[in-house]
Amino acid sequence: MHISPHIVSDVMTPTVVAVGRDASFRDIVKIMQQWKVSAVPVLEGEGRVIGVVSEADLLLKEEFRDSDPDRFTQMRRLSDLAKAGGLTAADLMSAPAVTVRPDATLAHAARVMARRKVKRLPVVSDEGLLEGVVSRADLLKIFLRDDDEIAAEVRKEILAPLFPAAPETVRVEVSDGVVTLAGRVGDTSLVPIVARLVRSVEGVVDVDMALSGGPRVKNPG
Repeated sequence: MHISPHIVSDVMTPTVVAVGRDASFRDIVKIMQQWKVSAVPVLEGEGRVIGVVSEADLLLKEEFRDSDPDRFTQMRRLSDLAKAGGLTAADLMSAPAVTVRPDATLAHAARVMARRKVKRLPVVSDEGLLEGVVSRADLLKIFLRDDDEIAAEVRKEILAPLFPAAPETVRVEVSDGVVTLAGRVGDTSLVPIVARLVRSVEGVVDVDMALSGGPRVKNPG
């Protein structure tokens, strides 16, 4: 059973603004403002990603501008204080960069973003070369899938293998990403499995199950 083959390369932004390790603080700010992005990858060589500079990294300079941190704060935020005095991308970047491969699933990319508390991920090849960027907004695009497309996938990839008679006995309706299954099935023990599989279809917002058991078929012999 093959469910929703959507991967990072399906939704990523392939045209990416990036900077070199020697880019100045002011140039990085200008680039972010011009391109309306909250972070930029830092590249070296032929395009290998070595780090990322985010707005949070840049704002440390303002945070510590007039402050005189005590010794405990200095020890606890040593790397932040170093960035606050940074002048180039190499000084300011978070490294190594948190990245994702173009063939990673959208669920994997979402988990990486959540665990590492980042909003954007550089998409890199096996050699570490920049291929694009995927953002939280990109991952949410999957919820804009057409309702008819979702319904067709549910029928073909889930119901047809589990319930060969489903086209005649089960009605599939999708409205704004909410899938409703109604009708009769021969084996009600499969209903929880169906619900789980339908929820795994990308673009599904919720599932409403209204399936009941069909008439018993007498065992021959």
